[in-house]
Amino acid sequence: MSTILVTGAGGYIGSVATYLLLEKGYRVVGVDNFTTGYKAPLEFMQKKFGKSKLSYYEADLHDDLSSILRRESGIDVVIHYAASCLVDESMKNPHKYFYNNTYGSLNFIEQLNKHNIRKIVFSSTCAVYGEAQKLPINEMHPTNPTNPYGESKKMVEKILDWYAQTKGLTYVVLRYFNVCGASDDGVIGDSKKPSVLLVQNAVRGALGIEPFYLTCPTVDTIDKTPIRDYINVVDLNEAHIQALEYLMHDGKPVTINLGTGTGNSVLEIVNAVQKETNVHFDLKKTTAREGEYAKMVADITRAHTVLNWSPKRSLQQSIHSLTLWYKDHPHGWES
Repeated sequence: MSTILVTGAGGYIGSVATYLLLEKGYRVVGVDNFTTGYKAPLEFMQKKFGKSKLSYYEADLHDDLSSILRRESGIDVVIHYAASCLVDESMKNPHKYFYNNTYGSLNFIEQLNKHNIRKIVFSSTCAVYGEAQKLPINEMHPTNPTNPYGESKKMVEKILDWYAQTKGLTYVVLRYFNVCGASDDGVIGDSKKPSVLLVQNAVRGALGIEPFYLTCPTVDTIDKTPIRDYINVVDLNEAHIQALEYLMHDGKPVTINLGTGTGNSVLEIVNAVQKETNVHFDLKKTTAREGEYAKMVADITRAHTVLNWSPKRSLQQSIHSLTLWYKDHPHGWES
């Protein structure tokens, strides 16, 4: 039974990842400082799968994690999700993003190296590309971030590359596009408060949990709202599992986009949510977020070629799973 260390295990994507890994028979060691993540999903999964299959620790990536890494010997691969990830916030508070994402990751990677753990799947972002020069975007597209969030992730990618060249680390960098949905059964989902994720907020608006506001700027698209590539969180994490298996079979360092290869505008997403939930809600505008761009759609050819991965779930399935999740957890996991 392989052991996987998951950082940010109490967060949205990390908790869904932990759920899938446990379902697939992996043993999971979770690490989270619980500033934005939650203990509740990990406690739920310990009851469901057993403490022998899931252990977790409250710790920060800036900490000395030696005691955890010694106690949990035999870690095969790390999936590094933990990060601050709000574009607008990064424009207002760049220090937080370089400190948490870049410096925290550097400290973490060095500790992994000292404990001879040298296989890592890194949660990166399409924000490293900046404004699209050509669509769809492949991994060779220039990286010119337009916000500190994207820059902080780009810097971690470079750190990984240098550790690969000098220390023998192997990695898969996964550049996400926009994530949505919950686990297929609706049991594990997003608890961000507040959420900045469009599909989540639109579903919450449809269910009457809180008012829905358009936070996007006016951009140069047909309906004047940004176009993004919305990938289901289970599809996303299945790609991570295929990435860690790639590394366990001695795969070489590689950078891969994760998306659907198609794009939807903000208004198209809102219409899809209203159709799926059969609820019409008013569109109110509020202050537009900073650091946004007009279009971002992934070329996912490399994900299929290297990982034999393709997305399986539709936008409607993502909306459906979120509806199940929010009906049971209208305010997410409680602290």
